[in-house]
Amino acid sequence: MLQSNQSALCDPSALSRGGHTTVAVALGVIFVLGFVGNFVSLLVFSRYPVLRTPVNLLLVNISVSDLLVCVCGTPMSFAASVRGRWLTGSHGCRWYGFTNALFGIVSLVSLSLLSWERYSAVLHTVPSDASQFGRARVAVVVSWIYSLAWTLPPLLGWSSYGPEGPGTTCSVQWHRQSVAARSYVSCLFLFCLLLPLLLMVYCYGRIILAVRTVTKQVPRLNQLSAERREGRVLLMVASMVTGYLVCWMPYGVVALLSSFGRPGTVPPVASLVPSLLAKSSTALNPVIYVLLNKQFSRCFRHMFSWSSDAAPNAVDQSVPSSRAAWIPPHLPSAVTSSPQSLKQGPEPTQTPPPNHHGDASREHC
Repeated sequence: MLQSNQSALCDPSALSRGGHTTVAVALGVIFVLGFVGNFVSLLVFSRYPVLRTPVNLLLVNISVSDLLVCVCGTPMSFAASVRGRWLTGSHGCRWYGFTNALFGIVSLVSLSLLSWERYSAVLHTVPSDASQFGRARVAVVVSWIYSLAWTLPPLLGWSSYGPEGPGTTCSVQWHRQSVAARSYVSCLFLFCLLLPLLLMVYCYGRIILAVRTVTKQVPRLNQLSAERREGRVLLMVASMVTGYLVCWMPYGVVALLSSFGRPGTVPPVASLVPSLLAKSSTALNPVIYVLLNKQFSRCFRHMFSWSSDAAPNAVDQSVPSSRAAWIPPHLPSAVTSSPQSLKQGPEPTQTPPPNHHGDASREHC
């Protein structure tokens, strides 16, 4: 019975032995980079309390979900590619499809909520720290509930999970063309892929406009520094949106083509590439969202003693860390306020006292 189930799940002839080996190597690289990148990110976040900010709480949530994909999903598809067939039967296939969809959507939703949190910190008056942390915790809970709401239905009869491509991975049954399957694929594409993307584009677009407005307001002596900051912001935004599009949009397009196109429109082998791109997000997210964070990078270098500089100091607590990454801290706290507020002059900042406690300096960066 198990053998018949495996035969139904797999089609070894859809991919050559060399093709399976190539996919296994790609999955192995993605697993190593994703596991190490996200594990180290969580390790640095836990080591330095100064990194425990509301925005970074969402980054931790993204790292956790990506790490769970690496642990719960990638080894199964890697083993299947090595053997050239699915190894854990129909129940293992459904489990793989459900967990990968759950953790993947958590990551996608968290990325969009992260953009909203940054947008709020930069363009609106910032509430108290307790309120910010409360809102960030709610955002984390919402990301998991929202993901569960969209990944449980295939287990309950609205579409289903099953083999994907040449039969070495499992996902939602995109190729089924029933009314229920098509309606589920359409809703998943709209609410779990397109909607988060639109929110990211809107939030980061408004941030770029705000940064440009501030750049025009700074004195001529500081113009070069402001333009460099604007360039860094543009690079960060371009990296975030491009990474999202490259990793996830091909997968969404292939799902729609499989569901609404003629049978055989997407060959099994062709569907492997978007699947690998989606899995590569677990390795790409730590680079884009964590290592490009200057404060995190300083803590990272200090923790592994790659930097000969003195121990990193605590950041200026008079400005939220997310806002300081986009807008110079001496500028007004709400860049969308009236033009007069942009000319009010520097706000007072608090300089943290020097650290003279030896090993305790590792807690700050």
